[in-house]
Amino acid sequence: MRVVLVGGGNVGTYIARELHASGHDVLIVEEDPNRVAQALANNEPEGVCWLQADACEVSEFVKAEPGKADVVVAVTGDDEDNLVISLLAKQEFAVPRVVARVNHPKNQWLFNESWGVDVSVSTPQLLTALVEEAVSVGSLVRLLQFQGGAAHLVEITLAEDSPANETAIAELAFPRDAVVVAVVRADRLIVPRGDTTLQSGDEVLVLVTEDAEDAVHRLFIAEEGP
Repeated sequence: MRVVLVGGGNVGTYIARELHASGHDVLIVEEDPNRVAQALANNEPEGVCWLQADACEVSEFVKAEPGKADVVVAVTGDDEDNLVISLLAKQEFAVPRVVARVNHPKNQWLFNESWGVDVSVSTPQLLTALVEEAVSVGSLVRLLQFQGGAAHLVEITLAEDSPANETAIAELAFPRDAVVVAVVRADRLIVPRGDTTLQSGDEVLVLVTEDAEDAVHRLFIAEEGP
């Protein structure tokens, strides 16, 4: 997979290093010539290519050949830049998948398909979700969002009174726009099938559209009494 990653700071270089280690072809686009020169001199990250360019300008961004990329990742420290880069990647170069970093949670609502963003990642929101996921039982926690918020990866830890306890996934009246993608039971990952029977304490990961989220909530979480 070819990845064009815009932003050569700590976040960008870490992601580039991990992607390269997984066998992907990674190019970092960075505007600061001093940062690029230092990275090239130190060969850091090892095996990753660098390009000094302003990706917010079409005439500069084209040097990275984003049209040949499978994914463009905008991870600069500026939300405005990340939005512009995402929009250019999608509209000017028809990149199949665009991932963008949200630096300030108040700007999260802007990171949607209108700006060319397929997946947005907000570190504060993700940390909040992970804290909730770690301590919440019997509630639905959003971990990641896709398609500008139209779909989410959610986690539910089944409480003892969950309607889904001791029920096979195939027997649940699942909405068409939702699917169980994984079940974690006692630190063991279970690849879900129709005959997988859910149990109290299971951590259930579900990919669901916004419209189907309430239906999923009713399937897994008991209604509160009066």
